[in-house]
Amino acid sequence: MSTLAWFALGSLAVWGWLALGQGFFWRTDQRLPPTRRGHARGEAGVSGRPDPWPYVIVVVPARDEAEVLPLSLPSLLAQEYPGVAEVILADDGSTDGTGRFAADLAGRYGGLPLTVVSPGEPEPGWTGKLWALRHGMALARARGPEFLLLTDADIAHEPDSLRLLVSAAVANDLDLVSQMARLRVESLWERLVVPAFVYFFAQLYPFRWINRARPLATAAAGGCVLLRTETAVAADVPDAIRQAVIDDVSMARAVRRAGGRIWLGLAERVDSVRPYPGLGELWRMVARSAYAQLRHSPLLLVGTVAGLVLVYLVPPVALVAGVLGGDAVAAWAGGAAWAVMAGTYVPMLRYYRQPLWLAPLLPFTAFLYLLMTVDSAVRHHRGGGAAWKGRTYSRPEATS
Repeated sequence: MSTLAWFALGSLAVWGWLALGQGFFWRTDQRLPPTRRGHARGEAGVSGRPDPWPYVIVVVPARDEAEVLPLSLPSLLAQEYPGVAEVILADDGSTDGTGRFAADLAGRYGGLPLTVVSPGEPEPGWTGKLWALRHGMALARARGPEFLLLTDADIAHEPDSLRLLVSAAVANDLDLVSQMARLRVESLWERLVVPAFVYFFAQLYPFRWINRARPLATAAAGGCVLLRTETAVAADVPDAIRQAVIDDVSMARAVRRAGGRIWLGLAERVDSVRPYPGLGELWRMVARSAYAQLRHSPLLLVGTVAGLVLVYLVPPVALVAGVLGGDAVAAWAGGAAWAVMAGTYVPMLRYYRQPLWLAPLLPFTAFLYLLMTVDSAVRHHRGGGAAWKGRTYSRPEATS
């Protein structure tokens, strides 16, 4: 057999393992766990009276978010929560009047009480978001909530989102409940890149493995994290992860080390309203943290590039070259691997309500991600590091 045929067979074998042995990562059925009857807040307890709903404070770190706040903040203020809840927005050194604009929105829409705090520039060794979270969470803990909802400024919540999150946490005795917000998919580039972003994340951190009684993986999605206050204290969050660029995964690992139970799944009632209309915006979004995900390791970078080539690029190349060159084994194995790849991508496309003809284009999208990852490493070694909202973080993460 030809060398190309061997590579194609290797790719097909990897796809067989990914489809069946990687926690069924491609399935999209990990949604918010249901509340079992008799265990949800608001239902009759042992005394025959309803259990009180826990006190919750929503903490929103925000930096230069005046453009998206009208689409997100009112949804938090309008939460239909049966218990006591309030919102704290930590303005991370914004230059566009984010804090003042948030207060204006609260005055206009009403709803849950809003407090705006401005912690100032982060101290050395802190990322801006975690510095803002530190101050917002400290203020929240002083008020004694049972839960903290950590949610990004570009995340919009349906009116029952907070109630469903708390019900799931209480009913299932969870310390951290995180939902991967449904990202915006409107432009052509968003259609090509965004569903694949979530698909690749789930491939790295299979949700089923995270949600097992004996977990095989640990991760969270930073846009929407409901966290028990006592667990945050036990895990020393966010201080223990103050340098983390990929703060959501680092937070989940800190909570797991503290003995906390974690759940992660896809959202149905939580959406990101941040637009990424062009390839440039999406490129920067991925490249800012891709090399940090590889722990700034050149060896892991080489392995990742080789893996992406074998798994995503070899199948279409083998099929086309095999057909044109009369290599039946390469063509058959490459075509089969490409078919399995596209088939595993279909559920994510359906979740994002996208046309299924995008599934065979996954190799092209994977090639873009390969280039973004290499670019992330090049920026780091040139001293650029992870850049976001005018700040650059060149040092490795403190927590991995």
